[in-house]
Amino acid sequence: MPDVPPGVKGMNDIFAPEVSKWQFLEEKARGVLDAFAYRELRTPVLEYTSLFVRSVGEVTDVVEKQMYTFDDRDGRSVSLRPEGTASAVRAYVERAQWNKEPVTRWYYLGPMFRHERAQRGRLRQFHQVGAEWFGVDQPSADAEMIAMLVAMLEEIGLPRDSLQITLNSLGEPGERTAYRDALVAFYRDHRDKLDEDSLRRLETNPLRILDSKSPEIVALNQNAPVLLETLSDESRSRFHRVEERLADLRIGYTVDQRLVRGLDYYTATIFEIKTDAGELGAQNTICGGGRYDGLVASLGGPKTPAIGFALGVERTLLAMTEPGESYEPAISVFFAPMDPAALAYALPLAHRLRVAGIRVEIEHRPASLKNLGNQLKRADKLRARLAVIIGGNEMASGKLTVKDLAHGTQFEIPATDLESKVRQLLD
Repeated sequence: MPDVPPGVKGMNDIFAPEVSKWQFLEEKARGVLDAFAYRELRTPVLEYTSLFVRSVGEVTDVVEKQMYTFDDRDGRSVSLRPEGTASAVRAYVERAQWNKEPVTRWYYLGPMFRHERAQRGRLRQFHQVGAEWFGVDQPSADAEMIAMLVAMLEEIGLPRDSLQITLNSLGEPGERTAYRDALVAFYRDHRDKLDEDSLRRLETNPLRILDSKSPEIVALNQNAPVLLETLSDESRSRFHRVEERLADLRIGYTVDQRLVRGLDYYTATIFEIKTDAGELGAQNTICGGGRYDGLVASLGGPKTPAIGFALGVERTLLAMTEPGESYEPAISVFFAPMDPAALAYALPLAHRLRVAGIRVEIEHRPASLKNLGNQLKRADKLRARLAVIIGGNEMASGKLTVKDLAHGTQFEIPATDLESKVRQLLD
């Protein structure tokens, strides 16, 4: 038999019971997003490459280094989506959504793809919960989205005091351009202190030098120009109103004047949330986002204000300290038939419970049917609440032997009363 090829590096299988932890996070995220009136959007994982070049930015690391890009059979360049906003905006423009409703709130859950160095909490296929809100330009919207994220993370189980919220403003595009010019002038005056990567970014995307993790560059950046100090009075006033609304919502935060985010489409308010919960270590940013008021127009739609966020699922899971087993639902009823005839008798009973929404396992393996002890051990391992034992006596009498595994009691009930008794015990 030939060897099975390994899975692609940085693209992981997710097994039970860990998958139950994923489902818990997704369920809680959906619940919060639904409470804030977002509706789900599902977009393809494959888009034409030009979409990401035009939206994310041609000289960003994502487009230059990280995208999975290839020509399809028609000779057109396509890419696996590296993030979700560009696809959502493409769908918004293609559908002319502004003609259907003045305000659109969409969310999505799914895999994204970036070819970067695989490490803990940073994979080549990674998953995001994201949301996009089109049609509202008010500072109150920015504050609402940040507060929603805090509520979501608390619902998932991360304590409020473990979260660090940072925000900044990039101002309007012209202000960002002026700031870029000021950064270029600063870094050129200190060119001898720049490493190879920063020298490359100086010519392509100098704002990214502010994200450098090199200790020498971090020290240099302490003296770099600060964006907030170069903003217009109008942009400063807008940012101040965001801060006021966050105060109204009792959301604590800090202003990080060197926060820039990595994608070109951002304008005005940007934000990140970090946590010291769990096992994230230095890579402790779990979500981020901001306003992108020019992106819809740049892709062919009308001028439309918009704001969005993306939450990294894998990183958030690392911050959740409980093991996957604690999120896995227990079995409600375990059927332990003692022979093939008892299995045939038990199967319709188990089926009726299952279609009634009760979680049931039944032993089918011939070698296990005669060994009640092993079956009950398996029921314990599955954390079953009840075990229904069926042998010749039970089939003859029509009365089932039921063990309440949580309380160590045993009793008989008529087979016709099984569902009602099970519901009574589970309630």
